[in-house]
Amino acid sequence: MSLHGKRKEIYKYEAPWTVYAMNWSVRPDKRFRLALGSFVEEYNNKVQLVGLDEESSEFICRNTFDHPYPTTKLMWIPDTKGVYPDLLATSGDYLRVWRVGETETRLECLLNNNKNSDFCAPLTSFDWNEVDPYLLGTSSIDTTCTIWGLETGQVLGRVNLVSGHVKTQLIAHDKEVYDIAFSRAGGGRDMFASVGADGSVRMFDLRHLEHSTIIYEDPQHHPLLRLCWNKQDPNYLATMAMDGMEVVILDVRVPCTPVARLNNHRACVNGIAWAPHSSCHICTAGKCDLQGNLRVFCCICKILFILKFMQFSAFAKEYLKFSSPLLVTFLKCYRNRHLLEFIVWK
Repeated sequence: MSLHGKRKEIYKYEAPWTVYAMNWSVRPDKRFRLALGSFVEEYNNKVQLVGLDEESSEFICRNTFDHPYPTTKLMWIPDTKGVYPDLLATSGDYLRVWRVGETETRLECLLNNNKNSDFCAPLTSFDWNEVDPYLLGTSSIDTTCTIWGLETGQVLGRVNLVSGHVKTQLIAHDKEVYDIAFSRAGGGRDMFASVGADGSVRMFDLRHLEHSTIIYEDPQHHPLLRLCWNKQDPNYLATMAMDGMEVVILDVRVPCTPVARLNNHRACVNGIAWAPHSSCHICTAGKCDLQGNLRVFCCICKILFILKFMQFSAFAKEYLKFSSPLLVTFLKCYRNRHLLEFIVWK
């Protein structure tokens, strides 16, 4: 709360470098905490942990640590009850798991499944299983997906030392794999999907890895960059193609036939995020003009409401006031053009 007793509607934080990756912490004892990954075109990059100072109503940097190469993705452990160690995972050349303390952040383990070689295939993305936080999945440019199992143990002088091992590795696509995400279907532990440069969305079950299901293939075989599961209805997911101006909504019960194509963007889409509180709302972001457009699609009875960022209609203002989750966008400037790089729901 601010000194005047009113909560600000817009919070801002300016990082000292271009922000490439971002994720909210969900621990109940760490409210309004973000991890930010830098994009610097050299080996030495940074990760910042940013928190809200509720006295001043400003986001401030709590901690900064070095990271080799830019993080392709970072995620806090999906611990909504605060019962696990305070961990942060990052992907880049390898998957790294960090322990976050009050004054410092230290590397707990580096997960490498190719220890016989001096070279590694960069990781394009990863996902942390919400039902079983001991499971993580990574995607790589070497066409594979790897499922990792974390382990914690008691060591003298340190509590819950974290290590990891490969549970399974599979060739997921014919070309590079660009994203992976666990589904909440079937108990939320064993099913995941991936997208890749071959233009397909494929679904896997850890209990039956001898086969997979192709949910969708891009008609022009354009690479698919990202996928995102609906957080309330596991039958639906969204994906987007490289340099594409639309988001494709899929229903796993009807493979290969999109439920909808959200094509109101005027330039390529860079980010997609389903609302955490509603099965009917998805937010998309992309390259835009100087004013910047953030589009929230309300997929109710196939009616789409397009709400412009900074130009909300009366309906939009009332809806967002009622809905409570905090929507965050990061704006990146590049050659005097404004790009909405990605979006996250709190």
